[in-house]
Amino acid sequence: MDQFERLGQLPLRDDLRGLHPYGAPQLDVPILLNVNENTFGVPADAKEAILAAVAAELEGLNRYPDREFTTLRQELAAYLGHGLNEDNLWAANGSNEVLQQILQAFGGPGRTAMGFPPTYSMYPLLASGTGTGYIAGLRDQDYSLSAASAAEQVSAAAPNIVFLCSPNNPTGTALGLEVVEAVYEAGEASRCIVIVDEAYAEFAHTGTPSALSLLEGRPRLVVSRTMSKAFALAGARLGYLAAAPEVADALRLVRLPYHLSAITQATAVAALRTSTSLLANVEAIKVQRDRIVTELTNLGLTPAPSDSNFVFFGGLENPHAVWEALLAEGVLIRDVGIPGHLRVTAGTEAETTAFLSGLRAILAS
Repeated sequence: MDQFERLGQLPLRDDLRGLHPYGAPQLDVPILLNVNENTFGVPADAKEAILAAVAAELEGLNRYPDREFTTLRQELAAYLGHGLNEDNLWAANGSNEVLQQILQAFGGPGRTAMGFPPTYSMYPLLASGTGTGYIAGLRDQDYSLSAASAAEQVSAAAPNIVFLCSPNNPTGTALGLEVVEAVYEAGEASRCIVIVDEAYAEFAHTGTPSALSLLEGRPRLVVSRTMSKAFALAGARLGYLAAAPEVADALRLVRLPYHLSAITQATAVAALRTSTSLLANVEAIKVQRDRIVTELTNLGLTPAPSDSNFVFFGGLENPHAVWEALLAEGVLIRDVGIPGHLRVTAGTEAETTAFLSGLRAILAS
């Protein structure tokens, strides 16, 4: 009897039976370009600031942390701008927990959430975990999503929650604000919460707008972000959202007490206060991202335009064989299960070169 057969012997909820947990391969290889981490790491000045901030918290670790993480919310508001203040901000242990809390507050049994696959694969899993029904919308053949199509689908389905991922994962493309506006208006009848997941927003091309500019006057609109990507803090687990203050009040009803540790709060505040050097690495990553798009095109492949720190590319007859061949060369990228396609994180110049050189040799053979 294997692990999942043993699991089936337990009195598991019926809607969880047969499901598998989310997870990308965690393999010990030299070059890891599969989960969209910031491979540049944390700069020296940010490390020093984080170490000092954490050290300052050690004397008080016998006490519970600030339940309202006030300083962190103030720093996040200052970072985002757009006229936001601490009352507009909320944070949790990664943006996945932020999204889970939204589903706990606004989803649940008898309610539905809607996404537009291919998109972030956690959306249906978060829905399942909270007993929320999940509706899979449709994209065009090129994986784009127009305002008219999205609005029509939301009007027809009348979901309680809509996920819009921009830049979208795994395709990397950003949505125009007209899509967000149309979906918000289409959700008026069902009073649905519209979540714009901007986990990769800092990597967008200059001039790409953020849904943060649409928050004013839209109390059902939520913009979620993370410090895992641009801030290179995937291991610290800090996600956050911006929305009307009443959204944060709703999440206070479902969050666990003292859910953000003092260490997490101190780490995030220190990183925000040293954001200049952290975000300088973002510009270097964007250079490698654009390099990947150019060189894959030259190889006869079809990379999607990317506003993220990764590139989704097609034109492969056997993508899993290419994935395995790259892994044999010590380069791990992501097989997202979409026919003809793979996804690669933009890493350092050396990591990007290793990926491109390996792929070029594999295609030539």
